[in-house]
Amino acid sequence: MRAPSSDLPLVLENVSLRAGATAILDGLNLTITQGAPTLLIGPNGAGKTSLLRLCMGLTAPSSGRITWGGRLDRAPTRRAIVFQRPVMLRRSASANVAYALAQAGVPRKDRASRIADLLQRVGLAELAHRAARRLSGGEQQRLALARALAREPEILLLDEPTANLDPAATRGVEEIIQMAALSGIKVVMASHDLGQVRRLAGDVIFLLRGRQHERAPARDFLDHPSSAEAASFLRGDLVI
Repeated sequence: MRAPSSDLPLVLENVSLRAGATAILDGLNLTITQGAPTLLIGPNGAGKTSLLRLCMGLTAPSSGRITWGGRLDRAPTRRAIVFQRPVMLRRSASANVAYALAQAGVPRKDRASRIADLLQRVGLAELAHRAARRLSGGEQQRLALARALAREPEILLLDEPTANLDPAATRGVEEIIQMAALSGIKVVMASHDLGQVRRLAGDVIFLLRGRQHERAPARDFLDHPSSAEAASFLRGDLVI
């Protein structure tokens, strides 16, 4: 019996992304392996969302090479992505998860138990039959995480999933992320919240002007940044 393919390590080799004459990402060399969450930080326009889209395979690099577990195939074998503003299907919460399971190829006979388990996992079991678009912002983000987890991903890519959420909703989403990481899922997450970085990150990638400016264990980066630009960013200065 053939072992399931892996998307790790995720390796970017001299990867650049351009829009016309504009360099969105420039010369990235990056390896993502199993372990604690990796958080992407940097000013707006630094390239965090574009990097996540490249990692998912939604965007092809303008130059360079990306491999997933040594494969060049961009098909998302063992990865999933959640955007800052996820689109909810015009269906119930449970039907949204059912759709994700169907897309993941889960047999129909197995879906009911998986739906119940996933909704329980994200704290939405009691809202299974509510229209997804009537859920609060935090509940919608938790449902988006349930849909992503339906794919049984090895890599979970998150684009500022708690942006615009209140503290209680943020805590609920962070708890799901922490549980996913503890279960062995590699989380790669963009964030603008330095407190969140301290709570969640194993390591930090600091992007600036489309380049990987610094990478370090989270505590080292937050307490002892190695560059003036990173120190300015951490102080809350405008870094462009």
